[in-house]
Amino acid sequence: MNERFSASTIKNPLMPDEVIFGEKGVTFKERKVFSSNENFVFYNDIAGVEIDSGIFFSTIRIKARAREHEIIIENFVKSDARKIKELILERATH
Repeated sequence: MNERFSASTIKNPLMPDEVIFGEKGVTFKERKVFSSNENFVFYNDIAGVEIDSGIFFSTIRIKARAREHEIIIENFVKSDARKIKELILERATH
């Protein structure tokens, strides 16, 4: 069940953002040049998922119930972004 999606390496070849689906929740890895941020959210704590699509890539915004700020992961191809949203919403409602 550990599905993993990586962002495109075109904009960030060394440190792409990742989404990793686990049994009880999902891990979001946001990577920057000098830092990285890893967030784990239980499926039932996810309040919403939004996708901002550009010409080639999409940004995924995760709204978690217990967090003040949304989680933002960037540079995913559109088909992966849609699949990530679909999987999160499917598992968050069960």
